[in-house]
Amino acid sequence: MYKPEIKIPSREDILAVLRQSQSPLTREQVFEHLKLSEDQIPIIERRLSAMERDGQLMPNRKGLLLLSTKLDFVAGKVLGHRDGFGFLNRDDRGPDIFLSPREMQKVLHGDRVLVRIIGTDHRGKPEGTIVEVTERRTNRLVGRLVSERGILLVIPEDQRIKHDILVSPKDVGQATSGQVVTVEIVEQPSRHTQPIGRVVEVLGEMDDPGMEIEIAVRKFDVPYEFDHLTMNQAESLPAEVEYKDLKGRVDLRDVPFVTIDGEDARDFDDAVYCTPAAGAKGSWRLLVAIADVSHYVEPGTPIDQEATKRGTSVYFPRRVIPMLPEKLSNGLCSLNPHVDRLVLVCDMVIGPKGALKGYQFYNAVIHSAARLTYTQVWDALTDPQSMGAKAMGGTLGDLDNLYALYKVLFEARQKRGAMEIETVETQVLLGPDSKIERIVPKRRNDAHRLIEECMLAANVCAADFLERSKHPALFRVHEGPTVEKLQNLRAFLKTVGLTLEGGEDPSSKDYAELMKKVAGRPDQELLQSMILRSMQQAIYTPHNSGHFGLAYPAYAHFTSPIRRYPDLMVHRAIKALLASKRYVPMPLDEREFEDFNPKRKIDKSEEIARWDQAGMWFSSTERRADEASRDVMSWLKCFFMKEKVGDTFQGHVTGVTSFGLFVTLDSLFVEGLVHVSELGSEYFQYNDGLHELRGERSGIRYRLTDAIHVQISRVDLDARRIEFRLVQGMKFEQFVRDSAPKAHGRPGKGGRRSNPEALAQDVTAAGLTAPVLPPAERGGAGRTRGGNKKQAANESRTKSAAEKQRRDEIQKAKRVARAKPAAASKMRSGRKK
Repeated sequence: MYKPEIKIPSREDILAVLRQSQSPLTREQVFEHLKLSEDQIPIIERRLSAMERDGQLMPNRKGLLLLSTKLDFVAGKVLGHRDGFGFLNRDDRGPDIFLSPREMQKVLHGDRVLVRIIGTDHRGKPEGTIVEVTERRTNRLVGRLVSERGILLVIPEDQRIKHDILVSPKDVGQATSGQVVTVEIVEQPSRHTQPIGRVVEVLGEMDDPGMEIEIAVRKFDVPYEFDHLTMNQAESLPAEVEYKDLKGRVDLRDVPFVTIDGEDARDFDDAVYCTPAAGAKGSWRLLVAIADVSHYVEPGTPIDQEATKRGTSVYFPRRVIPMLPEKLSNGLCSLNPHVDRLVLVCDMVIGPKGALKGYQFYNAVIHSAARLTYTQVWDALTDPQSMGAKAMGGTLGDLDNLYALYKVLFEARQKRGAMEIETVETQVLLGPDSKIERIVPKRRNDAHRLIEECMLAANVCAADFLERSKHPALFRVHEGPTVEKLQNLRAFLKTVGLTLEGGEDPSSKDYAELMKKVAGRPDQELLQSMILRSMQQAIYTPHNSGHFGLAYPAYAHFTSPIRRYPDLMVHRAIKALLASKRYVPMPLDEREFEDFNPKRKIDKSEEIARWDQAGMWFSSTERRADEASRDVMSWLKCFFMKEKVGDTFQGHVTGVTSFGLFVTLDSLFVEGLVHVSELGSEYFQYNDGLHELRGERSGIRYRLTDAIHVQISRVDLDARRIEFRLVQGMKFEQFVRDSAPKAHGRPGKGGRRSNPEALAQDVTAAGLTAPVLPPAERGGAGRTRGGNKKQAANESRTKSAAEKQRRDEIQKAKRVARAKPAAASKMRSGRKK
């Protein structure tokens, strides 16, 4: 039965009423101020309850509604830390509030709370106390069941949760001590009591194949099973494209589209075809056909609701948790070769210099001619006479057209000022037991870049079409550096002889020019990483501010609707415009819209609020998927390194913090930590801008890109952490650098790094002391190795004594001259003096 349209006041309307009121209001008074009808009141009741749960409203003992902001309460989400303390991620996007370990005893990571600020911590950041827990978000945990003196506990795998869950013997089920289990919390923690739970699922032993994935999906709350409603709807879909689906579509089944993906790809979102444009010399016509998922997945259906929860497919080694059921993701929507498939096409004309001359979107049906891999395409392009190239037949000519267009687009990309980042990606090769056998580097070739440029062009057209049509949508926004990050980057670049142009507001082109200077340097990968860290994280939002890294004024994700829900929303918006309609996303808060009516008209502010809500949710699901994938990879690497404890490797410093150095091994591509306590028994000052740790007494500096030898000392599977120990005996010149900026990152002949005498003079001039090296290691100009060993030893002892005396004098002078504590943070390592 059709329900009449009901205009419902938004949350902001309710908050505005309470802000304007001089005193707290009852619910009935709020209804009067909003001038609600009887039909509106039940829906507003649920909305008020939702606002109370989210901490926006706080009823007092008399039932009057108070604004939490007027009570100096701050609402937000609790973020735990593996060291026991936590932070409040505020709803108002203000600075995080520190929560002490004592406060964290009341809650679990992920809970929503109200916090009152009570002061500042030792770093000057706001500190708070939890006033009320508004919502318990952590109801299930995955961990190991252990028995301690007859008491059964589940120790959570998530290091951000420091509570052990008490389990009664009658609630253990079939689980045995040492097994990995899922526990349901039946009694939440308080300041004086531990949480109590019961085992609801036994996953198995920690070393079982695939256990790391089972843990990760539960640890990060990744939906991994489709409910029966979703599966029933998927089963009701046809196995192939039906004739009735072709109505109103352009028939492109005679166009030889091809898909180009990795060898292990199972779902194919996109197919491409390129040919010279008719009547425009030097121009190209590029067709990018994307799977029309929106034809089968309608808003509000069980498949759509499940896809909304997932937000994205999650990729693990040898396993994928798809966003859509397999019948869609690998079958009906996948652009498999030699079968008809429904698509949404972006048809573009690109000029001889890479400029977009025009484009159009339309619904179509295609019949993919071939499924190609990046390796096949690259081999055919580099050797057209090879057997593989000849086997492609006429397809090879179409690939030549694509490659010619790629060169044009790549040149335009460079002129536009987009950043070109070339990193060495790694690929893990697993054995039969699903554990790592080895890690190998994997470099991209022009076949990868070819498809990337085609997808970028289609994404830009989608964003431009939506913006020109003034239709709200989720843009992929990537903003430039913040002021603080920019200052840190410039300070670091100065130490390696590089500069970033552009003043206080550098452009993408300035960053691109810097990337060109970085290319070919020994520290290229590290510098690229530092440059990327200076920029903000890309997000989904309806408020377009451009894509800084790609140098586009507007950019949207259009090309992967099988595995990304924001792409599906972009498809729906484009198809709505093609049909002269408007697409408005459904609300994500089911509690607030139980009586949701898709035919109800909403105002502009509520429409944008829904897009905002969608942007935040799908940005968070993207981060969730990344965290789960990284967690699995970290576990596999830790398991891989467990047998190598005690072995020595060479690596490079890829991260510097106040508590130590992160080192990546050159041969294994595995990162671990050298704790500051392993660096020696002295104070080490941490300089955030220079990314270095410097010993106060010796002057030894550990900085990014330094090559060092380390020994694997410990592997912690629970914490997903590998610890290294610094191998002593390294040369001094490997750690100390000249304080003056260099013209280039490579040490020149006769420079400071190859001249220990000059190096020691600079260190002395800086008020520091260089450790004395044995004569055999000081191979400076005019000095011969070997010689009289006894004489060399005597000289060494004499110099050591003189050096010690000079060092003691310098330290004494420093203590006298030091008027106030140093500004840099210090960490004490080793034993006390």
